[in-house]
Amino acid sequence: MPTLEVMNAVASPYAARLATIPVEQKEVSVLGSTTRYWEYGDADAVWTILVVHGYRGEHHGLEPVIAHLPGYRFISPDLPGFGESTPLTETSHSIAGYGEWLREFAERVGVTGTAIILGHSFGTIVTSAAVAGGMRTPALILINPIAISGLDGPRRFATGLTVAYYRAAAKLPRRLGYALLNNWLVVQFMSSALTKTRDKALKKWIDREHHTYFNRFTDRDTVVEAFDASISADVSSVAARIAVPTLLVAAELDDITPISAQYTLQRSIPDARLRVLGGVGHLIHYEAPDRAADAIRDFVDALPRS
Repeated sequence: MPTLEVMNAVASPYAARLATIPVEQKEVSVLGSTTRYWEYGDADAVWTILVVHGYRGEHHGLEPVIAHLPGYRFISPDLPGFGESTPLTETSHSIAGYGEWLREFAERVGVTGTAIILGHSFGTIVTSAAVAGGMRTPALILINPIAISGLDGPRRFATGLTVAYYRAAAKLPRRLGYALLNNWLVVQFMSSALTKTRDKALKKWIDREHHTYFNRFTDRDTVVEAFDASISADVSSVAARIAVPTLLVAAELDDITPISAQYTLQRSIPDARLRVLGGVGHLIHYEAPDRAADAIRDFVDALPRS
């Protein structure tokens, strides 16, 4: 079993690009959460993009995409309860709670109505619900959108095991539940199952990313509550109420949402375009950030400027 020290020696294939983009760490209090966030790029850029990462991820996850988009300003917070952000205390870690947090966060950092909203995976459920609920934004970008319930995805047996895993963690004493959620083999299985690349160096780096950041949650109860949120909703349930231009960046080999559901989702959103990336799965942000960035650039540059 590789140690974290060995895995941390794997160099990021995107480090050189990312190093050219200025970044500043900040924090703000939102609904009881000390929310840490990172600003990338030029503060005077024409477009600001507010990023919401996936379940059990944090701001590092979408850095490869950001690295391929110099010239844009990104604001990338760690979701409350994950990474370096503390849990919410004034609302729940539900889709409604995270949506309320996102709206308040945008207001506090001064980008309401001006920042494009971008979500990945679980972040697509949070962002689409917030925008459908009236959050003001020029446009919405969804990477690996959860177009149908995770319980109805193409790998139902694996999903059933995942649900049982979180139910067991919730029922165990807190210390044992936390240990189960942090289990090295479980994280490695998840990483191996989702990774589609045959590039051995890239795969090692993806494993390193998951082992480094996937367990950076504050406590057992928060991560279980957020998991329940992740399987309780999907983008399709609010699609008809998304009233802004929307880009869907989907993966041909996504194990979470079948590609057929992405076409259905596109037809359900009043103004949506779909870019399908071949040969990649649910880790677009790790395996194909350059292609995701191309799709984002084409979409954003075509938006009318106020």
